[in-house]
Amino acid sequence: MNLWADFLTNDQRTIHKWKHYFPAYEQHFGRFVYRPVVFWEIGCGEGGSLQMWKRYFGPHAQIVGLDIRPQCSEFQEDQIAVRIGNQAQKGFLDSVLDEFGPPDAILDDGSHRMDHVIATFHHLYPRLDRNGVYMVEDMHTAYWEKFGGGLCREGTFIELCKHLIDELNGVHARIATEFTNSTLSMHFYDSIVVFERGRHGIRKALKVPRPRNRE
Repeated sequence: MNLWADFLTNDQRTIHKWKHYFPAYEQHFGRFVYRPVVFWEIGCGEGGSLQMWKRYFGPHAQIVGLDIRPQCSEFQEDQIAVRIGNQAQKGFLDSVLDEFGPPDAILDDGSHRMDHVIATFHHLYPRLDRNGVYMVEDMHTAYWEKFGGGLCREGTFIELCKHLIDELNGVHARIATEFTNSTLSMHFYDSIVVFERGRHGIRKALKVPRPRNRE
């Protein structure tokens, strides 16, 4: 299913998304289509995106919406569960993890407050499936003061990501961390950051074909 076409023809609950997000969605979430994926969306909006993900991932998907607003509970339906709580509270996140198990993919479209985004990432990223995808969108808010943002301002999620680039290359910088060992890649788009987890093999530079010994 083409996610962009589905968005344009949506006639159910309202979906509010930037149009340039859709190629990134399909690039990083496409591998979960028609798989038994556990997909979390933090921030339920008006409920339409939960339905969109249900249609996109197919009949085996479990969609879990997290939101602080009690009225979002009415968005529940077959394959869609909604849990009410603060995305920055470890106890709440752990209760959802206990109920649904480790998510395969997470999309943070929640409060956009920098302290919330960072706290949620620190707690959930290590608990994501070992081959999972973690996407944070609307990162233009990292530059907006009302969300705790600002250009090159310490304490924003973008500034954290700059440090995580060093950790991604930590083996070479001799600062290897758990993030280094469990993360295959980081991807940056306008207002989106994506992390793809995975296990590394032995890092080694190869040269093929090997030079033949001269007689």
